[in-house]
Amino acid sequence: MSAADARLRRVNVFRDGRPASAAPSPVPPAAPGPRPGESPRVSRARLAELRGPGVRPRPLDARALAALAANPGCRRRALLDGAGVDKGALAQALGSPAAYGQSQFAIVRGNAFEARVKSDGGTDLLRLLHERLAPGTPPPAPEEVATPDLSAAGPEGRTARTALALREATAAGGWALLDHPMLAVEVAGSPAYVEPDAVVVHPDGSWTVVEIKSFPMIDGSADAAKVGAAARQAAVYVLALEPVARHTAARTGRPVHVRDRALLVCPKDFSNLPTAAAVDVRKQLATTRRQLARLTRVEEIADDLPAETTFDLRLADDGRTATRPPEELAQAVETVGAAYVPECLAACELAFHCRGRSREDGAVEALGRGVRGELGALRTVEEVLAAAAGADADPEAEQDPAVAALRRAAALRAEALAGAAVPAPRAEEPGCR
Repeated sequence: MSAADARLRRVNVFRDGRPASAAPSPVPPAAPGPRPGESPRVSRARLAELRGPGVRPRPLDARALAALAANPGCRRRALLDGAGVDKGALAQALGSPAAYGQSQFAIVRGNAFEARVKSDGGTDLLRLLHERLAPGTPPPAPEEVATPDLSAAGPEGRTARTALALREATAAGGWALLDHPMLAVEVAGSPAYVEPDAVVVHPDGSWTVVEIKSFPMIDGSADAAKVGAAARQAAVYVLALEPVARHTAARTGRPVHVRDRALLVCPKDFSNLPTAAAVDVRKQLATTRRQLARLTRVEEIADDLPAETTFDLRLADDGRTATRPPEELAQAVETVGAAYVPECLAACELAFHCRGRSREDGAVEALGRGVRGELGALRTVEEVLAAAAGADADPEAEQDPAVAALRRAAALRAEALAGAAVPAPRAEEPGCR
C-alpha cells in the first residue's frame, strides 16, 4: 500500500516479496558546501542574534521537517525553523496562539506502548520485522541481536555515535537494533537532528526504519491519514540515513542500502499487543527530497533582513513571560515573507497569525492552493471581484481564462437571481382514498 493514498482503506500488511539484495533507491546529491567568501561562523552568529541572547535553539523533529517540506515556499518558516526559534512561544507573544501538538495523554500512552514493544530486548519488534520484511530467512535469536549503547554528549555526539554503531553492526554481518538513534539532515543549509523510534540492521547490510505509533490497527486496517503522516516521518529518517549508508559502505566495503519500506508498529485491535505493517515510503521519500532541495538557504534569507531584526521575546525572570511589545514583534515577523495556505493550520504554530494577516491583505492564498491556482494572475479578493464585475478595462484581462470564467459565473448568478420567483401555492389536492 502506498500510505499516502487516503482512498485505500487498509494498511499494507503483506510480506515483502522482494529479495533482500534489491537495488537501493537513488541517493540524493551531496549537499552544497559554503559559497566562496561565505563565513559559516558569521551565519551561525546571525542566527543566534535572531533567537535572542542566551536563547537555546529549538530542535527540529521529523514531524516539523515533513511539514516544512510540504510548504517549501514559506521563507518565514524556513528561517524560524532554521534559526531554532520557538514558534509556539512566538505565536503566544503575538496574541495568536494555536492549539498545536499532541495531548499529554497521547504522549504518555505512546511512550507506554513503545516500551512494551521494545521490552525483552525488542523480541516482539524483531519478530514482527522478520515476518513482514525478511520472510524466508532464519529468524533472529534474541542472543544474536546486538543492541549498542548510543549515549553521548549533545546531538552531535549522539549522531557520531549512531554512525559508528551502524558501521560496526554492518561490518559484523548480523542483526542489530538501534534504539532511538540520532541522525542529521541538512535543511536549507542548516543541520537538523531527527530521532527515529528504532533502526534495524539486517545481516545482508540493509537498514530498516521502524515507526511505533499508538493509534490502533483494527482487523489489519488503520486510519489512512495517520498512516500517511507516519510514512512522511519515516521518509525523513530514510533520507537522513542515506549519507550514513554511503559512508558506511565506503568504510566497510560491504553493499549498504536503506530499505524504502518502513515497519509501522501499532496496537492490535483494542489491545496493547503490537502488530505491524510494511509501509512503502518511496513516494514520500521522493517528495521530501525534492521539497527540501527547493528550500532557500537560511543564511540567504537572514542576509536579506534588516540588521536590527530579531525575534527575541525578552523573557522575564520566570523564563516564560514575554516582555517585548507585540507590535514590535509583529513588525519583525512581517519582515520575512510567508506563504500561508489553509493546510498550515494543522502543521505550524504561527498559522493563526499568518491567516489573520492573509485575510487582512485579501490574499487569495487564504482560500486554498486549488483556488489560487485557478485564479492565475489575480492576487487579491478585490481583484477577483472586480474582474467578475467587469470593472477592469485592461484589454489584456479580456484574454485571461480566469477572468472570462469569473464573468461567466457572475452572469449566470445574476441570471439565476433575476429569474428566481416564489412559486405559486399549489392547488389543494384531493386526499387519499
